[in-house]
Amino acid sequence: MSASLTEINDDLIRSMAIGAVFSDFGGKIHSIDFHRKDDLLVTASEDDSVRLYDIANAKLLKTTYHKKHGTDRICFTHHPSSVICSSRYNLESTGESLRYLSMYDNRCLRYFKGHKERVVSLCMSPINDSFMSGSLDHSVRIWDLRVNACQIASCDAVTTSQLPQPLQSH
Repeated sequence: MSASLTEINDDLIRSMAIGAVFSDFGGKIHSIDFHRKDDLLVTASEDDSVRLYDIANAKLLKTTYHKKHGTDRICFTHHPSSVICSSRYNLESTGESLRYLSMYDNRCLRYFKGHKERVVSLCMSPINDSFMSGSLDHSVRIWDLRVNACQIASCDAVTTSQLPQPLQSH
């Protein structure tokens, strides 16, 4: 079965309507991510909050605050109540540039140290517990949620032979 793609044009855009408005926060949002399978949305905002939304029911589910490190970039892990969040503060003193957070009980599950400047990009692997981060310190790093240490760091392009290989089932 082949999927049909619709061309995006002015008429299509004008026919669209707003599906939901989340009016609980009027400040700046630094980053946003949709969960890959569940109807969830997470945001990182200028007030150092992380907000979790149910987009099917247009409802704010939870807000957590992270004043010590701040919030900047954010992305879901595979689990709908866990996110990776980059820090805005204390990068020079602590080096804790990334945090693995549980939205369920507002706990930091793991700190990831390595970037010396602001993280500007985060991306979770669709196939395993690896994620990538890109920083203004000119580095790209590959991490594993289960390990504190960076798996691969590069200031240059990463070759495919350096990438973690998926686990093989027997």
